[in-house]
Amino acid sequence: MSIKQLKMKAIDIRCELLQMIHRAKAGHTGGSLSNTDVLTALYYRVMKLDPQNPKWDERDRFIASKGHAVESLWCILADKGFFPKEELSTFSQFGTRLIGHPNNKVPGIEMNTGALGHGLSISVGMALAAKRDHKGYRVFCLMGDGEQAEGSVWEAAMAGAHYKLDNLTAIIDRNKLQISGSTEDVMGLEPLEEKWAAFGWQVVSINGNEMAEVVAALEAAPTVKGKPTLIMANTTKGKGISFAENVAHWHHHVPSDEELALALAELAASKQALLSEKED
Repeated sequence: MSIKQLKMKAIDIRCELLQMIHRAKAGHTGGSLSNTDVLTALYYRVMKLDPQNPKWDERDRFIASKGHAVESLWCILADKGFFPKEELSTFSQFGTRLIGHPNNKVPGIEMNTGALGHGLSISVGMALAAKRDHKGYRVFCLMGDGEQAEGSVWEAAMAGAHYKLDNLTAIIDRNKLQISGSTEDVMGLEPLEEKWAAFGWQVVSINGNEMAEVVAALEAAPTVKGKPTLIMANTTKGKGISFAENVAHWHHHVPSDEELALALAELAASKQALLSEKED
């Protein structure tokens, strides 16, 4: 997909996830909206995948360590054909496969995640296995910024650099908000880029809601041979919905009927504006 097509797809995914959360009366809205652009770039342009053969040995692997923000991922997997789109209507309902965190009973999900701090360790193991088995696939791991307070993240960071895993790309959805407020108030993280660099990673900082920057960073990885890449995706929580942006309350706020209508109208206007732009 072109950059313009990816931007339009990201708007569609945001519309879908908002409707899904509203219907289910449950979900993590703000973080799913902030990570949508990264996931759209990964699944529609960057990663090698085959929805008809989800266990294809040469596929790239994706681990959503930020497992609670799964809504955007469910919508993308359904749109890509990993499972029927109609199943989205069962999200968070009794007996569904589409629970509030990644569930590996669903095609396209590599690993159950949700307990923060575990995804990068899993990703390091997968990347190391690829190296030792002489496989060409890459591993991508999306983390939250609140998750950076977990000690296991830094153990995995140390291991990734030690084993020179240049087939591993970690992305931090740096929206600076977590469930109880600002990350810097809850547990100060800065200087976060310098910390990752000190652990031996090549660090790339981008606007994680600007599709051209997201694609360029993901396609350029690995940026240094023999080093894993950390993409600091500076994002906006609640991205795309003016009244939800940078509002901690929207971490798992379920939009009301009125809020949903307003949000969908804003997204429709954004898509209309995009249609009038020249192709990138």
